[in-house]
Amino acid sequence: MKSELNTAKLGEMVKLKRGNKGLRTVAEEIGGITAPTLSRIERGNLPDVDSFLKLCKWLQVPPDIFTAEHNSSNTFKGDHRKEIHAHLRADKNLPKEATDLLIQMVELAYKSLGNKKIK
Repeated sequence: MKSELNTAKLGEMVKLKRGNKGLRTVAEEIGGITAPTLSRIERGNLPDVDSFLKLCKWLQVPPDIFTAEHNSSNTFKGDHRKEIHAHLRADKNLPKEATDLLIQMVELAYKSLGNKKIK
């Protein structure tokens, strides 16, 4: 099965979390990534593996949410919790407490569905 990295999604999530912070500030915060590299990633360029993993850690998301294989297997059916969690964590406007509460709500909603199919 072929897997491709969704660089546009990665770039958008990085931009969203970075917000108004400068590229250099965020690059230093992440560690081991330069501001020009961060800029290229935000524009949708393919990062090296080390940078990609550092970004995933900084975004607090599992790397597989950016793979085409992952995205195609969940499109319009099934469980989208990882994506929802990732977007909530990337939103710089949400305080951590609010993010945690929203994630709990998402988990409760999925739990209430039980074995029901999501269409």
